Amino acid sequence: MIYKIYPLLVFLLLSFGKDSKNTPEIKNATTKTIAKVEKNLTVEAKIENIYKTLDTNNFNVPELKTFTEALKGFYLLKERGIVQKNILTLIDFSLSSNTKRLWVIDMTTNKILFNSLVAHGRNTGEEFASAFSNINSSFKSSLGFYATGEIYRGKHGASLRLDGLERGLNDNARERGVVMHGADYVSESFIRDHKRLGRSQGCPAVPVELTDEIIETIKDKSCLYIYHPSRSFTMEERLIS
Repeated sequence: MIYKIYPLLVFLLLSFGKDSKNTPEIKNATTKTIAKVEKNLTVEAKIENIYKTLDTNNFNVPELKTFTEALKGFYLLKERGIVQKNILTLIDFSLSSNTKRLWVIDMTTNKILFNSLVAHGRNTGEEFASAFSNINSSFKSSLGFYATGEIYRGKHGASLRLDGLERGLNDNARERGVVMHGADYVSESFIRDHKRLGRSQGCPAVPVELTDEIIETIKDKSCLYIYHPSRSFTMEERLIS
């Protein structure tokens, strides 16, 4: 990526240097653009370095692209004080529901704590997730960034409330009752019997045996990101202030 961008920067600098009509304003704007590109390169390099040095804890790792999107959002939310814990939960809904597509990562120790199965909504798709919604009773999953809330006990036992942080994308999560909870249909045995993981009413349901550990770890203002490649905008465009 870097080798593609720097020749462009050199060309821009030489072009402005040859043009006697350039104003200080134009030169200043060019300098700011270059600084922004270099800052982005620095962030990308930092994230890639973190990715390469992850303590996998004998788990699989998420894709670099997915991890990069999640970590950029995590940094922004931490900077704004919206999330407080150094815990990042990443769910990759581009993957088959038959794979372990949820990761919980301790960003202080750079260690993967959990890598688990996770369900999507029944109207989001069969084995693969493809349709998403922010509407009540849609029984679909919602993408984007969330702040984890409090633990409560409901019909699924211990469950974790989630607050969607992106306007029009997932900001109805609490009203919809989208929470993280355990479910017996999130299991290897269900996959063997039905050729795919079970589905929820829109909640990111996890295996019953891991529920308490996971929600206790990520509760109270940590960052959760649900990824899918159909997302075509940045978090800043929709972030609830």
